Amino acid sequence: MRAARLISLVLLLQNRESMTAAQLAHELEVSERTVHRDVLALNAAGIPVYADRGRAGGYRLLGGYRTRLTGLSRDEADALFLSGLPGPVGDMGLTEVVATARLKVLAALPSGLRDASNRVEQRFHLDVPGWFREADPPPWLAELAGAVWRDRTVELRYQRRDRVEVTRTAEPYGLVLKGGAWYLVARVDSGHRTYRVDRIVGVSVGGDGADFDRDESFDLVGYWAGQAERFVRHLLADEITVRLSPAGLHALRYVAESPAVREATANAGEPDDDGWVVTRLPVESVDVAYGQLLSLGPEAEVLAPPELRARLADAARRLTRLYRG
Repeated sequence: MRAARLISLVLLLQNRESMTAAQLAHELEVSERTVHRDVLALNAAGIPVYADRGRAGGYRLLGGYRTRLTGLSRDEADALFLSGLPGPVGDMGLTEVVATARLKVLAALPSGLRDASNRVEQRFHLDVPGWFREADPPPWLAELAGAVWRDRTVELRYQRRDRVEVTRTAEPYGLVLKGGAWYLVARVDSGHRTYRVDRIVGVSVGGDGADFDRDESFDLVGYWAGQAERFVRHLLADEITVRLSPAGLHALRYVAESPAVREATANAGEPDDDGWVVTRLPVESVDVAYGQLLSLGPEAEVLAPPELRARLADAARRLTRLYRG
């Protein structure tokens, strides 16, 4: 455990040149006293970590010291090649770049670890797109990926859900692949917005001089997590009251969105003698809820609203007639 932390400390200083003890402690999730002890241990091992005194001081590696990939373990080398997704990489037009990088990494690895690429490819395949989706990437994905890499302003022609076409000048911050669909996160009018790439009908990438100043504090992963949660919660504009058996409560996760399941579980009352509970379930609409609850069959009973209960009761009568014979 400590050996891995020491390697991480050296790599942090190698990548960032200088860091304070507080910054290192935060990154390594240890105390500043532990950082000081680790630096002493590295010095004793011959790794030139030095401390600059003063307000702007910190730890740094002396004389451009660099680590080598020969310290990789078998698991680390395998994980390195597991991290790539050939399909999405190809969709963004980066196949040749990634292939060259892989060759360079393989050349730098010790001979005993150079089979890592083949080991991983024969054991893991990540098929990202969802079922029943078009396999071809959106037509403007490669151009957008290039603009993201170069921090280049673009002009987008975008078709909204109401099929109205709008034009936006955008600063592309990142691309996200979610459920087989690509999304562009861009800064527009001093705010960040999300665009579905397959609805973009035209892209014009700015030439030299069209670079934008990226806000380095922007966290793409954090932004997307928040957007995804808000998007799903925005869809859940209605609510129903439902009575669920233990099996129905367990199966709810397979038919409803995660935020709805969490809220329904939190709202559930005390179980009755048979283990059934009454709860409120957020839903997108009564029509959507009809399909969700119908799939739970006899493990769920809708109590409200009355129109949904009546629709399910009618469905139950029709099923009875179908199976009576």
